[in-house]
Amino acid sequence: MKTFIVVCLFAVVTIASARPDDKYTDKYDKINLDEILENRRLLIPYLKCILEQGKCSPEGKELKSHIQEALENYCAKCTETQRNGTRRVIGHLINNEEEYWGQLKAKYDPTNKYVTKYEDDLRSVKA
Repeated sequence: MKTFIVVCLFAVVTIASARPDDKYTDKYDKINLDEILENRRLLIPYLKCILEQGKCSPEGKELKSHIQEALENYCAKCTETQRNGTRRVIGHLINNEEEYWGQLKAKYDPTNKYVTKYEDDLRSVKA
């Protein structure tokens, strides 16, 4: 999987609590990412939650609680839907939300340990 916030972001909403088989729940896998990515009024609250700059929905809290682990383990506990969604979300952030992308990198990968591996590839991903 190639991701930085791997997950960061939506696995943003696709990541939740671990199941017995050691995968994140697929409870949020059917969330319409296009609707969120195409509407900044929906997207920005998730970003602010993850950045600890605003209130969190239950989905946002769940996502935030797994970001670091997913980043460090290359989304090993993610479902395939979550991996694909994460790539789309990160591609969207890199290409369309540069300011928030910079803040997310600073918070979750300050040494660019993960970003340098994947950012060029993800920069070409279109949401």
